[in-house]
Amino acid sequence: MRIIVCIKQVPDTNEVKIDPKKGTLIREGIPTIMNPEDKHALLEAIEIKNKTKGKVIALSMGPPQAEEVLREALALGADEAILLCDRAFAGSDTWATANALGTAIEKIGNYDLLLFGRQAIDGDTAQVGPQTAEFLSIPQITYARKIEIKDNSVIVERQMEDGYEIIRGNLPCLITCTSDINEIEYPTLRGIKQAYRNKKVKVWSADDIKANKSKIGLLNSPTRVKRIFTPQPRGQGQLLRGPTKEVVKKIVNLLKEKELIRAF
Repeated sequence: MRIIVCIKQVPDTNEVKIDPKKGTLIREGIPTIMNPEDKHALLEAIEIKNKTKGKVIALSMGPPQAEEVLREALALGADEAILLCDRAFAGSDTWATANALGTAIEKIGNYDLLLFGRQAIDGDTAQVGPQTAEFLSIPQITYARKIEIKDNSVIVERQMEDGYEIIRGNLPCLITCTSDINEIEYPTLRGIKQAYRNKKVKVWSADDIKANKSKIGLLNSPTRVKRIFTPQPRGQGQLLRGPTKEVVKKIVNLLKEKELIRAF
């Protein structure tokens, strides 16, 4: 069982700030982490590998510093790590990113399962996984909370708003994972030592994967993020204190004054 897991280095959203004039994220000095749901996908891949005596390849696209999350992937149990790093990839939207990742996956070849996190916390689009499946023309199952490999197929519990559904798909297949699929684990000291001393991160350029340069990068991305902002507060809140019955009566009267409820 050969599994490729796509992971992304993202800003730690607890530390993110927005430039109010430019409408862009202030990335300088902001710590970066492995996208949380990508980590869940990676841990699931390692679990499947251990059950099937398979192999896990971690794949990421980003600047040179994105090697950090790939080292973390190796420390957690991935067997190989590949970084797509080239100015030609810069500014790619989800469609262009999927083209780049899909082309790299074709170069890796001979895969059974592709795992992605459901979405990245810096964009929340949940598009890259499905778009990559479309690029590769393979089946996809999204929002997985449980994965079982059986014969030459995969059985997935797919999370829904009001429950879940069970889907069976043929391999190769692309699956996006939610955070409910497993519990977060951390690298061991031995794993960290091996990741930095005994393992290497391969770096591939756009030319290395023979990427179609008319389908990657900012200029070839069909979508743009024009502005990022935090909603302005609509007004000052009001704190009501006192016995429960009196507070409830005040709330009802306030709602009547604002014509949000009517008395019958």
